[in-house]
Amino acid sequence: MPFPDPFIPAPPDAPQDIPSALRLAIDAAGRFRGATAPNPTVGCCLLDAGGRVLALDAHRRAGTAHAEAGAIAAARAAGTAGRIHTVVVTLEPCDHHGRTPPCTEAILSTPARRVVIGAVDPNPAVAGGGAGRLARAGLDVSLADDVPGCADLAARCRSLVAPFGKRATTGRPFVTVKQALDPAGSMIPPPGAKTFTSEPALRLAHALRRRADAVLTGSGTVLGDDPGFDVRRVPDHPGRRRQLAVLDRRGRVPPAWLEAAAARNLDAFAVDDIGSALDRLGAAGALEVLVEAGPAVLASVAAAGLWDEWVVIRKGEGSAPDRAEVRRPDGAVETLELA
Repeated sequence: MPFPDPFIPAPPDAPQDIPSALRLAIDAAGRFRGATAPNPTVGCCLLDAGGRVLALDAHRRAGTAHAEAGAIAAARAAGTAGRIHTVVVTLEPCDHHGRTPPCTEAILSTPARRVVIGAVDPNPAVAGGGAGRLARAGLDVSLADDVPGCADLAARCRSLVAPFGKRATTGRPFVTVKQALDPAGSMIPPPGAKTFTSEPALRLAHALRRRADAVLTGSGTVLGDDPGFDVRRVPDHPGRRRQLAVLDRRGRVPPAWLEAAAARNLDAFAVDDIGSALDRLGAAGALEVLVEAGPAVLASVAAAGLWDEWVVIRKGEGSAPDRAEVRRPDGAVETLELA
């Protein structure tokens, strides 16, 4: 099996309120962030009338069952589909045919009476269609923002689908920048070392790679550090290949280096500028690109306002733990202690 069942945690036996069920769906979806492109990351939790979990699933990759259909199939396999009452899903169910049938049809094939949606589909061509179809069929449809105790979880659902929304509305992927700084504010490791951050910080860096569909770097980073850009310190998605865009307008990176990247499951190519790289990656279906580069490239990304999330990993002074600051264009900053 390419995606073993342990990826989805076993649902608890105790009754769940809607916030708890939505949290389960979010956590299940998050396990597959970086594996579903060009589809969004989605999780679904099915409850009976008493609030007990009947099934939990997530969309795992394009071409496989969507989260709702997967959860319903699991409930049928367990003989509990006849008890489905509430569908809790992180993203508005689709109402159109693609590689798979509409999720609205899957839901309407069950006795479900209520649907709680974490986030509206950000694709303007279909937004509201799935919710409207279910409401017209007589189901009680609500957004998580309107459910007590779910406001923060609704924000997490919107964050989960933000890369899909960025590509759907602009044609370009969501841009996450990763930057590591020592206590003096320098990005340069000590002589003979490739990093100065702690093991927890390195795990975070590799988790960011795991969730990305592509990496963008500069020729200076390639020539100076010879980085692998593969996922090592956390388990990667099985069989995952990523794209690697190298900014190299002067043609300094040897073609042999780009070709060798294929052995690390990277489809590497050189490009002249950041905008062209993002256009090419978006056209290829990438939802999220991770920028791992030196100060010059990061300054260009910042000056052009091309980033959507900026993760600064700061080395702690002395025995203090490293920390990460997650910044967003609206000025919001979240700080995480890495221990």
